[in-house]
Amino acid sequence: MTTPAAQRENRITCPVLRSRVTSAEEAATHVAPGDSVGISGFTGAGHPKAVPQAIARRVEAAHARGDDFRIGLWSGASTAPEVDGVLASAHALDKRLPYNSDPALRRLINTGEVDYVDAHLSHSAQQAWFGFYGDLDVAVVEVAAILPNGLLVPGSSIGNNKTWLDIADKVILEVNHWHPRDLEGFHDLYYGTALPPHRIPIQLTHPMQRIGDPYLRVDPAKVVAVVETDAPDRNTPLTAPDADSRAMAELLVDFLRHEVAAGRLPPSLLPLQSGVGNVANAVMEGLLTSEFEGMTAFTEVIQDGLLDLLDSGKLRSLSSTSFGLSPVGAARFRENAGTYKGRILLRSQEISNHPELVRRLGVIAVNGMIEADLYGNVNSTHVLGSSIMNGIGGSGDFARNAYLNFFVSPSTAKGGAISSVVPMVSHVDHTEHDVHVLVTERGLADLRGLSPTDRAARVIAECAHPAYADRLADYVERARAARPEARHTPHLLREALSWHADYLETGHM
Repeated sequence: MTTPAAQRENRITCPVLRSRVTSAEEAATHVAPGDSVGISGFTGAGHPKAVPQAIARRVEAAHARGDDFRIGLWSGASTAPEVDGVLASAHALDKRLPYNSDPALRRLINTGEVDYVDAHLSHSAQQAWFGFYGDLDVAVVEVAAILPNGLLVPGSSIGNNKTWLDIADKVILEVNHWHPRDLEGFHDLYYGTALPPHRIPIQLTHPMQRIGDPYLRVDPAKVVAVVETDAPDRNTPLTAPDADSRAMAELLVDFLRHEVAAGRLPPSLLPLQSGVGNVANAVMEGLLTSEFEGMTAFTEVIQDGLLDLLDSGKLRSLSSTSFGLSPVGAARFRENAGTYKGRILLRSQEISNHPELVRRLGVIAVNGMIEADLYGNVNSTHVLGSSIMNGIGGSGDFARNAYLNFFVSPSTAKGGAISSVVPMVSHVDHTEHDVHVLVTERGLADLRGLSPTDRAARVIAECAHPAYADRLADYVERARAARPEARHTPHLLREALSWHADYLETGHM
C-alpha cells in the first residue's frame, strides 16, 4: 500500500511533515495500550487504510505474549473491515463510539466484550470537546494531500476529523493517492464553534453557503507520523431496488407531490436528507423520474441515487459530510471529479447534522427503521430490544428537527415471521412526538396532527401487513375495553411485550 517515494512530492509538499513519512508499522508504535484513538471515516469513506491494520498486528503480537492491549476507538460513523473488522478480529477494542456497522464488531458489542456508546452523530464532536469521553490520545486521519504551509486537503469524508485533529495529543496522517487531487476545494470546514456559554448562531441559510475554510488544520508539532497509501474506500455495491423498495419510493414521492399541491412544499421541494441503505437510495431514484426540478440536498451521505439526481440536473447542489458510493458510483465520481466542484460541498458532521441548521433549512428527512408501533414510536437500532444492529447515526438529528420526516421499512421481516408494525416497540429511538410519516410497501401513514387512537387506526390500515392487521386491530380494541379510564394511549403491557417474547421462544410470531 505504500506509494513510491517519487510520487511523494505531489501529495506531501510541506517540508516539516514530509520529514515524518514512515511505515504504517512504525506509525502504529505511537498507539499504546489503553489509548483512546480518534479515527477518520464515515460510512466506509475516508477511513485510514494502513495504520489500523498495523495496530491490529501489534495487538495480536501483544496478546500472543500474554500482554493485554486494547484501545478505545472514536470515529465519525461506520468505517470498513480494514478498521473495525480487523480490530474486532484482533480483540483490540474495549470501547467504540459513536456508530458501527461491522458484523464482527457488532457481535463483540452484543456479547459485552466491547462497550458501545451509541450517540447522535451531531453530539459526538461536541461531547468530546466537553470532555465527556475523556482525553483523546491519538488521531489517525486520512487526507488527500498536505500543502506546503501544512494545511490538509481532506479526502472523501470529513466526519469528526476536525475535532480529532484539534483535541488529540498526537496525530498520525495517512495521505491516500487514490483520492482525486481535484478534491481540493470540495470542503467547507467551520472553525467558529465554541463551548457554552460562548456560542454564537451559525450563519448558514442555504445548503451550499460556505461558512468556513477548504482545508483541515493541524499543529505540525503534534504530527508524529505520516503514512502514504493508495487504496480505495469501502465502496459497497448497492442492490437493485426490489419491489418493496420501489413501492415505498413511489408512495413517498407521490406524497411529496400532494404536499406541493396543498401548498405545504414549494415545487422544488425543500433540502433533502437521505439515510444510508437501499430503500433511501430507491427514493432518490424515484425522484429522478419525477417532475421535481431545482432540488437541493442537505444530508450526511452521498449515495448513488443522489449522484444520479445531480447528474440529471434535477438536483442543483448537494451538501454532505461524506460519500457512500458503490464501486460504479465511486469510479464515476473519480473520473469526473472536477465537474462536480461547486455542486458538492463536504462539511464536518457537527455542521451537516446540526439541529439548528436542519430546522432552519426545513429539511425533508428519509430514514430507515427496524420497527414502529401503533402510536408512531420508532425503533431504528435494536433487534428484539437488546441486540444493537448499527446505531442511531444521524436519523435522530434530522427527524427531530426536520420540516417533514419519513421512516421507511418493509412491513415484515424474517420472511414474514415478524411484523415490523407492533403494539409497542422493543426499543425507542424516535418517540411518537417526532415521527411524521411511516411508510411500508403496503402504504403510507401520515401521523401529523393525529391523536394516539387515530394514529393506531391509520398505521394498521395503511402500513401493517394483512397477516398481522387483524391481530393489531384486535389488540387496540381489547386495550381500550380493558381500561375505560385510560384510553388515551391504550396498552395491554404484558401482551404488547409478548409480541417480541413469542419470537424469542418459538422463532416465529
